[in-house]
Amino acid sequence: MADNQKAAPAVSARAGLLRLATRASVITAVVLILAKLAAWLVTGSVSILASLVDSVMDSLASLINLFAVRYSLQPADAEHRFGHGKAEPLAALAQAAFISGSAIFLILHAIDRLRYPHPMEAVGVGVLVMGFSILVTLGLLAIQRYVIRKTGSTAIRADALHYASDLLTNASIILALYFASRGWNWADPVFAVVVAIYLFISAVRIGYTALQQLMDRELPDKIQHRILAAASKVPGVIGVHDLRTRQSGQTRFVQLHLELDAGLPLGEAHAIADTVDGRIKAILPDAEIIIHQDPVAVDRRNACPGDV
Repeated sequence: MADNQKAAPAVSARAGLLRLATRASVITAVVLILAKLAAWLVTGSVSILASLVDSVMDSLASLINLFAVRYSLQPADAEHRFGHGKAEPLAALAQAAFISGSAIFLILHAIDRLRYPHPMEAVGVGVLVMGFSILVTLGLLAIQRYVIRKTGSTAIRADALHYASDLLTNASIILALYFASRGWNWADPVFAVVVAIYLFISAVRIGYTALQQLMDRELPDKIQHRILAAASKVPGVIGVHDLRTRQSGQTRFVQLHLELDAGLPLGEAHAIADTVDGRIKAILPDAEIIIHQDPVAVDRRNACPGDV
């Protein structure tokens, strides 16, 4: 009970960070859409239009994230006894599809610009808007990086990829606007292709990570070794086997078998299992832990005091 009380504030803090990141993402997307829409109307720049479309797609992805994270944080109920955490990797998978779509759009747009180049107008306005977009995006990324570091959220990591790619896109547009003002119209589509390739590769990585969570992939070996070491060091534990782990959203699930002296009273065996549970909770505060106790015959004639 005490371990659960200690873990509750940490889980609540992570939930607050996830909500902060998703809301900040939606607000940022709306601000960028309005700024880029104004810049496109003034300049008529097709590259700014491409960035505007990318921001619209970002806003849709951020809205998906907002609702998915909110849903994933709901506690377990009668119909979802293991919680709603898988909504988070599902959102990340959807975002990977959005990112891939953005990459394909940019490549097609770049090909069109190479075939039909044209001069740009009001370059200074475009540069100012892109500079403003970079500053706003940097602020959001600072929030998202902090939340990712604290929660490890796959959905927030996918959303951060959107806006990290926006930095590259906006910077490339500034360079393209500069080169275009000097008559080098080829620069815009070339930069767009580079950004698109980066987007697509990153989307594949995000999608792979999301699929692994949906397929209940084991937690990293480093964490598994820490769990086994912590359980094995508890006095009274003879052995540990059949460790199983997985992650669903922000919740990690751990199952294992403890080998205990068959002669132990039930109360003592339960107390040892509770101690192991507490040691694992110290490593994974949000974990749902199931421990099975296996009785093992111990030869007490050859056992030294303290062995069992």
